[in-house]
Amino acid sequence: MSVARTEQAAKLRVEGVSRVFLGPRGGETVALAPTDLTVAANDFITILGPSGCGKSTLLRIVAGLDRPSSGRVLLNGKPVIGPGPDRGMVFQSYTLFPWLTVGQNIAFGLRERNVPTREQADIVDTYLGRMGLKGFEHHLPRQLSGGMQQRTAIARALANDPDILLMDEPFGALDNQTRALMQELLLDIWERDRKTVLFVTHDIEEAIFMASRVVVMTARPGRIKADVPVDLPHPRRYTIKTTPEFNALKARLTEEIRVEAVLAAQAG
Repeated sequence: MSVARTEQAAKLRVEGVSRVFLGPRGGETVALAPTDLTVAANDFITILGPSGCGKSTLLRIVAGLDRPSSGRVLLNGKPVIGPGPDRGMVFQSYTLFPWLTVGQNIAFGLRERNVPTREQADIVDTYLGRMGLKGFEHHLPRQLSGGMQQRTAIARALANDPDILLMDEPFGALDNQTRALMQELLLDIWERDRKTVLFVTHDIEEAIFMASRVVVMTARPGRIKADVPVDLPHPRRYTIKTTPEFNALKARLTEEIRVEAVLAAQAG
């Protein structure tokens, strides 16, 4: 593939991005070492690494919620200088507006963009169906389970049709059974819509199951130490987690993370 085609295919480019935090007494903490990452359109990238390695910091910088100390982020060739509707963000904590119903939460970004009311209703109805939320559109978040709250949060992000979906441990607070179901649900949506996704996780099985590529970060200061392709077939179901190919990837990534966890413990 020519360089020109590679550049054209890149949806997201992270170029030399670092993040240094200043302490109250003037000291510095380097959370993220200069980092480069290229994400192609329709790619599903999971970011894996030990706690405190800068995974979430990198995601927040891509989202425009934090500014890099050096380097830049380009989305569709344009610099990221702040939050925007071209990026949909889903956090681990349930970030729904508690005073709005499920349907109103999903429609929030559409209303902010002055999308016509009829079009809003059609989009909301589509995502209620896709996320298994039909019949709950008039419920408040406090009336929902954790899994259903995250379904609503994902629907809200997708309803805006962002260029890239950014997810920070979105299933981390869920029980194992609900987490597995949410993984399959999100993967079904990706396999159908092929939305570009950047997904932070601590879970090695989750990282492999969801991804087309797993990016592994070092202990703090974080940098990318490995970029591992996941050549497992689609559509994927939970049974793929028992295959030799899946377990070979799991063994490799477990060792990568174990080394970084040991280094982090020694440094800390």
